[in-house]
Amino acid sequence: MRISEFTDGKAEARFRTTYERALTQLWPGQRSPLDIPTGFGTTRVQRTGPAHGQPVVLLPGSGGNALMWHAYVERLAEHHPVIAVDTVGEPGASVQTAPIKDGHDAADWLEELLRALDVPAAHVVGCSYGGWIALHHQLRHPGRTTSLTLVDPAGLADVGRRFYTWIILGGLAALAPRPLRPRLAKALGNSALLETELMTLMRASTGFRRRLPPATTLDDADLARLSAPALFLLGERSALHDARAVAERLHRLAPAARTEIVPGAGHSLTTDAPAAVLDGILGMAAQQAR
Repeated sequence: MRISEFTDGKAEARFRTTYERALTQLWPGQRSPLDIPTGFGTTRVQRTGPAHGQPVVLLPGSGGNALMWHAYVERLAEHHPVIAVDTVGEPGASVQTAPIKDGHDAADWLEELLRALDVPAAHVVGCSYGGWIALHHQLRHPGRTTSLTLVDPAGLADVGRRFYTWIILGGLAALAPRPLRPRLAKALGNSALLETELMTLMRASTGFRRRLPPATTLDDADLARLSAPALFLLGERSALHDARAVAERLHRLAPAARTEIVPGAGHSLTTDAPAAVLDGILGMAAQQAR
């Protein structure tokens, strides 16, 4: 299996320049970048907030990196150490050196990372594909994660044509002139298109070849084994899955988990309803800190 990488040195240099510029423009306050070696490659994380306490670990969605959380880190860091991760195999500052074949490998990568960072316990937040990784990690390495906030996570239902259409149209809309994007964002239900700097970064990542496994659906037995307190935030209008059907499945299989369907929000939940996402993260993290 191949690894994720840039097509050539020019594409990589263009992306890294754009990424560093976006970090400088968007990241609030101080941050400490760290490069952590793992068996799957070197992982870049951004640390911010107090030095002590149980950290909040932020995992981005597919095609994203630590910057997708830029609007959240300042508030989160008021109360908790924050570790925002560039997932190995996604376009960011991490460098993949070995294939990630499935959810078990992804979970092992995250476990290696948290161990190397000397994080014995954490509140893990995963958006979309990052939520799928967080779920696999909790199932494969129980105990490291004290609680979870999962933001419209992948892996709870089979993905249909609607989602792939949404992804393709969103990618095309990101290439449209800036004045057109508000109209396209409304038509597609994709508020992420309004994040100008992140759309610039996404265009710069077109020379990156992502080779991560698909977010396969977790089976009933897996969800029944979920042991950490978990909050599932689902977009009412998500293109990824039928939010109500997913909520019913979780209620049946993981009754200890909390599920909230966010009215009017789509799969771009972090930009559609940032207040609901922030409140959910802070609430879950505070429960475990008591």
